[in-house]
Amino acid sequence: MSGIVESSETDAARQLPGGQQDMGLTEGNSGHHRSVRPVLLDAALDVFLERGYADAGLSEIAARGGIPGGSLFQHYGGKRGLYLALWEEFREEQERRTAATLSVERGRGVDDPIALFVAGARAYLRGAWDNRRLGRLLAQDDAPAGFDALRRQWDRAWVRRNARLLEVDERRRAGRVRVSVLTTVIGGAARELGDCGDETEALEIVDEVCGILVHLSTPPG
Repeated sequence: MSGIVESSETDAARQLPGGQQDMGLTEGNSGHHRSVRPVLLDAALDVFLERGYADAGLSEIAARGGIPGGSLFQHYGGKRGLYLALWEEFREEQERRTAATLSVERGRGVDDPIALFVAGARAYLRGAWDNRRLGRLLAQDDAPAGFDALRRQWDRAWVRRNARLLEVDERRRAGRVRVSVLTTVIGGAARELGDCGDETEALEIVDEVCGILVHLSTPPG
């Protein structure tokens, strides 16, 4: 769940290990589905956080969303589809935040790789605070089968994109390790933000982490 993202890889995100596809909204009646989607996902998030993924029931999610259970299954194919849709929503929102921030910074003439990386990290962490309920869900071990492998796959892609942003030579092991450490720091901080008591504490953490990233991003020598 960590990293600075500049571009979407939605097809890869929807592909589960072993070739199984994510169950999302069906294509028909797209206007109706767009209106149903946020209601269903909000209901699913509430129930997953209260019960845990394993103990969450589709009937309770459907009841909270105010739709028939069969309609929920038709839209998402079950709990796994709902969970993966929540993950995709979080990831895509974080992508939009970081990409917009990097675009603004570059428009202001910023071209230093470290400055851009830290600006993107700050946007990502602010997004983790704003979407902390989703972040808390995704940080839990209670998840659908195959999700850990999918998340690791996405994390590796994040590390590669961070390496490009920092202009690190990925052929050098030391460079790859440095970027991996930086990405891990951001992910750990994002999880901590989910447990913050208020925005003041959250922003203190963001400032602290960005200072650490500046230090760790500077190449040795």
